[in-house]
Amino acid sequence: MSDEIYMQRCIELAKKALGKTYPNPLVGSVIVHDGKIIGEGFHEKSGQPHAEINAINSVKNPELIKESTIYVSLEPCAHFGKTPPCAKKIVELGFKKVVIGTLDSHEKVNGKGKQIIEDAGIEVISGVLEKECQELNKRFFTFHQKQRPYIILKWAQSADRFLDQDFKPTQIGNPLTKQFVHELRSQEHAILVGTRTAFNDNPSLTTREIVGRNPVRILIDFDLKVPADFNILNNEAETIVFNSHKESVEGNIKYILLPKENFVSNVLQKLHQLQIQSVIIEGGAFTLQQFIDQNIWDETMIIKNENLHLKNGTKAPDFNFEKTAEKYLDNNGIEFYKNI
Repeated sequence: MSDEIYMQRCIELAKKALGKTYPNPLVGSVIVHDGKIIGEGFHEKSGQPHAEINAINSVKNPELIKESTIYVSLEPCAHFGKTPPCAKKIVELGFKKVVIGTLDSHEKVNGKGKQIIEDAGIEVISGVLEKECQELNKRFFTFHQKQRPYIILKWAQSADRFLDQDFKPTQIGNPLTKQFVHELRSQEHAILVGTRTAFNDNPSLTTREIVGRNPVRILIDFDLKVPADFNILNNEAETIVFNSHKESVEGNIKYILLPKENFVSNVLQKLHQLQIQSVIIEGGAFTLQQFIDQNIWDETMIIKNENLHLKNGTKAPDFNFEKTAEKYLDNNGIEFYKNI
């Protein structure tokens, strides 16, 4: 049971870097000696030391390491990247035991880290809180296993299933759900909208309501109709514009050529090449429906204002799935769905 307690702490530590480690996974690590935590750390940012190294460096008395167990939520890396392989460091320091949450499906690791440690004669246990550790890195695993970003669909609708009133921008959510959305944006790698949403709402797609990183903004604008002075094209965040006219980099904006046919699969293929691990599809109705109809989504979040009746406007997407969870923020409900 104690293994699960320490692994849970690894997960808690890893979550502190949510949204900050792309394209790397979230990883937490704890070092235990004689039933007491003597070191802990997490991977804070790509290019910086990994969780195991931060945990090792936090140990005040390094002489205790040879009699200690190191817990890590994801299999220690076995390759040289921006940092040396953690598996070899663990062997070098001579830990007594290593406990791993889940193996790393990345082709450069995938059991190799565990093998290096076992070959050195160190006891290794893996699969502790495995589902929870896989959920922690659902974006990373989806990206490498399915060769596409993790897809989250999100929209807000009225009680009578409209996204707006008379096709004009309409506030459906309340201040609490707005803050929830901005928190979500800070956690995910990118956010995507179509031309019509950019035109109608003139969104910034940033995290104005909280202190957090801005996601990469993605605009589908085949004919480059969105004016240069619109918010989505300002310099507040890295921006990608998929279009059928030009391929160039202009300041913080990257224009990428894309054929209109099969745009969903083409967009996902391009985003995979660009190392984008997760995307919130935030609108509009047409773009959302494309992902729903092709069943290319992992999570969906629908904000509902049951007190609001708009009577006319853009209809919410057709979506018929069983919700997995629900929560209320004042007078707004948020329904959660998973595509299992």
